[in-house]
Amino acid sequence: MTIAIDKRPQGCAATILSMVASDGTAAAPHARALAEPTATLRDIADAIHALCVIHGAFPGIVDHASNGCTDPFARDWLAQAAAAVSGERALLVRLTAAVGPLPSTPGQAASQAAILGQRNALEMLARSDRAGCATGTALAFVLDWAAIRTVLDCCARRMALPLGESFAGAATQAIALLRAIEATAPVERAMAFGAQQMLAQHRGLWQLLESRATARHAM
Repeated sequence: MTIAIDKRPQGCAATILSMVASDGTAAAPHARALAEPTATLRDIADAIHALCVIHGAFPGIVDHASNGCTDPFARDWLAQAAAAVSGERALLVRLTAAVGPLPSTPGQAASQAAILGQRNALEMLARSDRAGCATGTALAFVLDWAAIRTVLDCCARRMALPLGESFAGAATQAIALLRAIEATAPVERAMAFGAQQMLAQHRGLWQLLESRATARHAM
């Protein structure tokens, strides 16, 4: 994977940023609802537990992408992002412990299997040997996590816990990398594919969590 630095915005950057805005967590109705003061603690706890299953273990998406990256420029960013995400994992584990047990929900076994499937799919994307795919996956993950942090911060406030370190810097660096990348067309397509598939997994997660909340409220 050969990447050169270019200060002009690239088509790949516009594509991925557009996908994050339209298909990511910021556009998920359930994620927005969980950040509202009216959100129930059961629904928040359910989301925190699911996020911990998918993203609370090491190595995660950015770590896998970093291990397989051969481009020095992207590798430097991935190393910095991995450090930031490590702090997010610690925050996620603290919140999971604070919210208590997973709320009782109909269809728990099927939901758990779906969540594990999403974790496995994300790991495969982050470990892809297709040039650009893992980097695109990691970039989209970091950018989408900035929206997920709104849910985590809401949970922390509700549980009277300190907020984690700001994640804004990591997201800003991800955008800077995207806008600096000049890659071949196949690499750009692979980056966009990785980003698209990562966002699809998060979108599916929020839809699953919304269905679980609906089932609980009907009990």
